[in-house]
Amino acid sequence: MKFAFILTFLSFQVFSQIQVSEIKIVRDSYGVPHIYAPTDAQVAYGLAWAHSEDDFKTLQLTLLAGQGNLGKLKGKDGAAVDYVGALLRAKQTAKEKLNTLSPDFLKVIEGYIAGINKYALTHSEEVLVKNTFPMSLNDYLASNILSLSVFSGFDKVLKSVISGKINKEVDVKGSNAFAFNSNKTTDGATYLNVNSHQPLEGPLAWYEAHVHSEQGWNMIGGLFPGGCVIFVGANEYLGWGHTVNNQDKIDVFKLEMKDGKTDEYKFDDKWLKLEKTKVKLKVKIGGAVIPISKAAYWSIYGPTIKTKTGMYAIRLGASQDIRGVEQWYRMNKSRNFSEFRKAMEMVAIPGFNTIYADRADTIYYVSNGKIPFRDPSYDWSGVVPGNTSKTLWTTFHPLKDLPQYLNPEAGYVYNTNNTPYRATNPAENLRAADFDKTMGYETLSNNRSIRFEELIVKYDKINWEDFKTIKYDGQYPEKFHFPININAISKIKPADYPQLKTELEMMQNWNRKTDLENIAAGLFSTFIYVVGEKYKNTEKVMNEADCIAAVEASKAFMVKHFGSTAVPLGTVQKLVRGSKEIALPGMPDVLAAMYTIPHTNGLRKGYAGESYIQLVRFSKDKLPEIESVINYGASNHPDSPHYADQMEMFTHQKTKKMSLSKEEVMKDAKRIYSPE
Repeated sequence: MKFAFILTFLSFQVFSQIQVSEIKIVRDSYGVPHIYAPTDAQVAYGLAWAHSEDDFKTLQLTLLAGQGNLGKLKGKDGAAVDYVGALLRAKQTAKEKLNTLSPDFLKVIEGYIAGINKYALTHSEEVLVKNTFPMSLNDYLASNILSLSVFSGFDKVLKSVISGKINKEVDVKGSNAFAFNSNKTTDGATYLNVNSHQPLEGPLAWYEAHVHSEQGWNMIGGLFPGGCVIFVGANEYLGWGHTVNNQDKIDVFKLEMKDGKTDEYKFDDKWLKLEKTKVKLKVKIGGAVIPISKAAYWSIYGPTIKTKTGMYAIRLGASQDIRGVEQWYRMNKSRNFSEFRKAMEMVAIPGFNTIYADRADTIYYVSNGKIPFRDPSYDWSGVVPGNTSKTLWTTFHPLKDLPQYLNPEAGYVYNTNNTPYRATNPAENLRAADFDKTMGYETLSNNRSIRFEELIVKYDKINWEDFKTIKYDGQYPEKFHFPININAISKIKPADYPQLKTELEMMQNWNRKTDLENIAAGLFSTFIYVVGEKYKNTEKVMNEADCIAAVEASKAFMVKHFGSTAVPLGTVQKLVRGSKEIALPGMPDVLAAMYTIPHTNGLRKGYAGESYIQLVRFSKDKLPEIESVINYGASNHPDSPHYADQMEMFTHQKTKKMSLSKEEVMKDAKRIYSPE
């Protein structure tokens, strides 16, 4: 009780330092918050307050994970996340690394936490788990470490180690970003597409906001619940988008144990003892919270797991650096490419391709990552020996070592989660052979990258409408490039299968577009999910018999639920929000991608893909022109007018105008107020 009182007292101290009356939250006609205040810290307070108003429930999920309290809410599944945080020693690292954060950014975090804590205090009925507020600085930083480690693939690698089928590959659903400068645009402007494909709801769904302080912070874009800065978007001078990359930023080591009775492992010519701690998990079971203890191990390599086949350690840069969000803050406040590149040189954000554009006609792409210097005499693609200092890496590649492009002559850069060695005109693409092979960069293309390449060669230069046409393209390339090779479907002779002749001809004659009225797309959408469910994204090459079996299953499913296989895509899949259901275009791995899951009565509903979209046109000496849309709306409250008010605009591939100008925002203001 005494400790809780001290935390509450300290939180009130921060409250008192924030002049709340100076913070103005301006809601526009779509409910998007525009936050104005004299200082960055006050803006962060206002951002926390506005986001809490719109979606405090989801925001708490991130924070509970940082505290190690998610099990109290989500039971066994939540406790598993809490255990990951303990295994990573996220709280301990946050405490040890606190002095690596700059004082000015620390004020931003403190302002954000103060906003969250004040909201929880004044809206106690919305708090999901009792006694989890006020949140501490250490808990917040721990949640950042956990989130960035998960983005780096720690949870997936951990599961694979426990299962005995160790796999370092991260399943990338997709994201797009591309930029064009005056070498490629008809009007001499610079275009930027911010188009990360994320879950449509939950802790990894985008939230749109505009932050504007008198200390030079003016940015519109997207962030995730718990974010105290903008992660993707644009300011007055520049902007960027991210896509997930899959270079090798995480390693698995097998320890050489002394015998089966001790916790000693060999390292060079010494025997070291594993550190063993008991993690006290709090698990909701029924109506009670049950304490459960689980052992967590730590070796010189980091988090260590005991399995049936031995002891394994997992090491990654994301868990060793707490400055990732500060790097985004520096990017937010950059005014030119030099300042932006200086921010990128922190290499504190552990991954993500970054596509950049600015008003000075600069375009840039780097496949960013916190990638260690590794001994090239080892094969780092799989498990490496955990018994020698030769495999214990401690330093990371600087930004200059990473694949990157600055103002290629072709006038464009792009990434769709494909290899960084195909990012612009073929004559200017980088070569994998010129980079450290232990960095493990992707070398594969996908449907979206191949389709982008098919489209871009059709244009000498593009205008703004061409730019939108490319961004919203929903057509597969001439040859499919899925992990499961389905191209045998095009070689089957329909006459050989009379019972499937109509369906085979439909799929073979399909224009490969995924618009709402496309009938062949309706059938293919069922086919592709039948295939995915059966083969689980393996790298299988399907033969004729495999394809026929999948077509048969698809036909049976569609006839059962829709009475026919000749059903438009928009009838088969929907964008669903509460009781509202509307036809949804797009399919997996087209540029305007959409991924769906089973809904009701044979229908599927979107769950990931196109989500927050921002399109930016930069011109010299004036504010950028910004358009955006999000899949549902600004609020996660069913009784809000902004719960689902962007759905029609989103599915019809339309956008709304946004502005960095305070004068313009005020013209459209529907509500202006200060936090409580």
